[in-house]
Amino acid sequence: MIVVDANTILQGLREAVIEMEEDRARELAEASVAEGMDAYHTIMNGLAPGMAVVSEKYDNEEYFVPEILICADAMYAALEVLRPHLNPATMPQQGKVVIGVIAGDIHDIGKNIVRMMLEGAGLEVHDLGRDVPVKQFADEAERVGADIIAMSTLMSTTMEGMRQVVQELERRGTRGRFKVIIGGGPISAAFAEKIGADAYGRDAAEAVRVVQSLLAGEPRSQEAHDVAS
Repeated sequence: MIVVDANTILQGLREAVIEMEEDRARELAEASVAEGMDAYHTIMNGLAPGMAVVSEKYDNEEYFVPEILICADAMYAALEVLRPHLNPATMPQQGKVVIGVIAGDIHDIGKNIVRMMLEGAGLEVHDLGRDVPVKQFADEAERVGADIIAMSTLMSTTMEGMRQVVQELERRGTRGRFKVIIGGGPISAAFAEKIGADAYGRDAAEAVRVVQSLLAGEPRSQEAHDVAS
């Protein structure tokens, strides 16, 4: 592989993610390190734009779950190379998200897609997995100093757990510290409003935009958004 300059590396990383080329993504990440490129700059100007295009393709139904997962493999292959070279002291704060599937539900494909896209956007994501107890959301958000708590479910029988997370935050006196975004098959904007969540996302692509809006302190849109589950 012949690499001409930094711009070529960044463009190549973007294309490798979009085109699902895991080996190429890894090789280009290694080339960026060899060239002395800043790892954070490489992520935000190579990998992140690639995942943004993937997100658009998912939103437009050009890509579906299998394609998203393979694109994510390419992104993670490059991240594995770049992460050891990140300098926390010089990295801007992008926001921290605690994400998980509420207790009683083990469906996590959509949650995993949201996590991948959030990471691709440069956010620090703490994934609790699936079947997550109410108190664990609050505990982890406090432990890592999260900005956002994101919850999903595909089951109507577990929706009430989301309300309980909000109530747990209120009980602890920490509700004001965290923005809460929810979503999934049975979830609606009306339900989010009813339980006191800050936002509701329509799908994985919208989840990233909603999270970024919340981090930027923008007023919540009245348009329905849904975090995939």
